[in-house]
Amino acid sequence: MRRFLLLCSLLLPMAQAGAYAHPSLQASSAGSEQQPTVGSVRELISKGKLEEAQHDLDALAAVHPEPQGIERLRGFISYQQSRMADADASFSKALEQDPADLESMQMRGVVLYRMGKPAEAIPLLEKAHTAVASVNVDPDYVLASCYVVAGRYNDARHAFAEQYGFAPDSAPAYLITARMLLRHQLLEAAEEAARKAVQLDSRLPLAHQLLGEIALARGDASAAIAELQKERALNPLNGSVYDRLGDAYIRNSQYPEARQALDRAILLEPNTTGPYILLGRVLLQQEQPVTATMYLERAAQMDPENSTTHMLLGQAYRSTGRKEEAMKEFQAAQQLRSGTPASAAKP
Repeated sequence: MRRFLLLCSLLLPMAQAGAYAHPSLQASSAGSEQQPTVGSVRELISKGKLEEAQHDLDALAAVHPEPQGIERLRGFISYQQSRMADADASFSKALEQDPADLESMQMRGVVLYRMGKPAEAIPLLEKAHTAVASVNVDPDYVLASCYVVAGRYNDARHAFAEQYGFAPDSAPAYLITARMLLRHQLLEAAEEAARKAVQLDSRLPLAHQLLGEIALARGDASAAIAELQKERALNPLNGSVYDRLGDAYIRNSQYPEARQALDRAILLEPNTTGPYILLGRVLLQQEQPVTATMYLERAAQMDPENSTTHMLLGQAYRSTGRKEEAMKEFQAAQQLRSGTPASAAKP
């Protein structure tokens, strides 16, 4: 019996050591570093520590069998590093391993959209239809954008409506769809959707303003003025409508009206650069370069990376005899247009 107890006392530590040495995600010994887990890698990704996360994934991939979720996490890292082809390969492999992996399914749809393949993305996004908080992706927006590119505008409206909590056939749903269509330069479809919104609710805020912006995009300043005046009547304290109205008046060579509208825009939105730039343009047209300089310098202070501001400011300086300063502004404008920050243009 004494020999048996002695043998047990010798074997027990060996058995415990063997348990810890088993190839798993636990530490190999009490004194060694804790091994990574799928959860710890996901946490690193959420904190933006992508290189550390990739290193830990490589360690996890060496474990047999490979823990579930490794390829999905590889895809997340590649996506955040804008390596779309690698992300697509990882999410595809994750779906081969688990066809019910909705996260990988939805993210592969997002990646395909980013790769310019909306038709391939749509079935995946429709099937997954689940939010992925770890990469701040809104599936409704991506799916709606795919529908827009594919020309499925009714489906796009339903997806945008779901994203914003609107009824799918409501005036706001048509209006948000019109704005997204305008963003894609689909002017005819955008105008049709915006007019449907006005038909459903003639007093819907921003509907006439959007119609005015569409008219401006078409180059029809007179039609834009008519729509923007309707918006002003409905929402007279909306600063952006005066900004757009000022732009339309400039394009229609109605400089006194433009100046009045832009003055009002600045009073309502003093921290927006657009009205200052447009007002500077109007004042230059009216041969008032000194006053134009004041507004353009203010715009340059708020946004020094706007090439149009520097170009107009250079014209204002040149008109007042400040040739050296004018040259610096022209150089800044040129460098910005070539992709160089304005600060680099100054000695």
